[in-house]
Amino acid sequence: MTASTTIPSEIERFNKLSATWWNHEGPMRPLHVVNNLRLGYVVEQVSRHFGREAARQPLSGLRMLDVGCGGGLLSEPLARQGAQVVGVDASPGNIAAARLHANQQGVAVDYRLGEPEAVLGTEERFDVVLALEVVEHVNDVPAFVHSVASRVAPGGLLFASTIDRTWKSFVFAIVGAEYVLRVLPRGTHQWRQFVRPGELAAAAGSTGLRQIQLRGMRYNPFRHTAAWCEDTRVNYIALYDTGGS
Repeated sequence: MTASTTIPSEIERFNKLSATWWNHEGPMRPLHVVNNLRLGYVVEQVSRHFGREAARQPLSGLRMLDVGCGGGLLSEPLARQGAQVVGVDASPGNIAAARLHANQQGVAVDYRLGEPEAVLGTEERFDVVLALEVVEHVNDVPAFVHSVASRVAPGGLLFASTIDRTWKSFVFAIVGAEYVLRVLPRGTHQWRQFVRPGELAAAAGSTGLRQIQLRGMRYNPFRHTAAWCEDTRVNYIALYDTGGS
């Protein structure tokens, strides 16, 4: 699949925000909060899946691909826990910010600028593939999911998080977050690009992946906290495996 799934306006918007990625009090503050929650979930699920619960560095030796890595907020802590991480992003500003911060912190992450099909080797496969908060920023969800799913090695995992396309997500994720409380810059999200859990599952299923978990996530903009919940009508994360292959 060689067709581009990126949206030029989305890349430009992230380029403008790239300098703020590691500012915990800036426009990326909600992402830092949510990232801490997701990091724990990813490490827990990966450790369990690969039988690493008792390991001091449960991710040691595992190859992980972070698609839409942004400024590296998840790539870096995964690498610190022993994973061999490749971070891919279509925004030059994001990759520049990620590389700069990783170099300053002395963390080894292989950051690559472009789309997965263009910057990954034909045979490159990963134990774990992450597509977090990126699905809602592409113009062809099935094509994008096919692209990232094809990179999951046999026996591996795919994590995908995004926002459901519901009236509740419009009220909370756009009107509330961007216009009323202003915890996110205006224009961060487009409601029509949100993805229903069933649509995501269907796209992943068409590649042979099997959904094994679906979780809702709630962000409190007043306390700046995040927690898992049963409601998937706004933010959610889905976990897929290769069905024993």
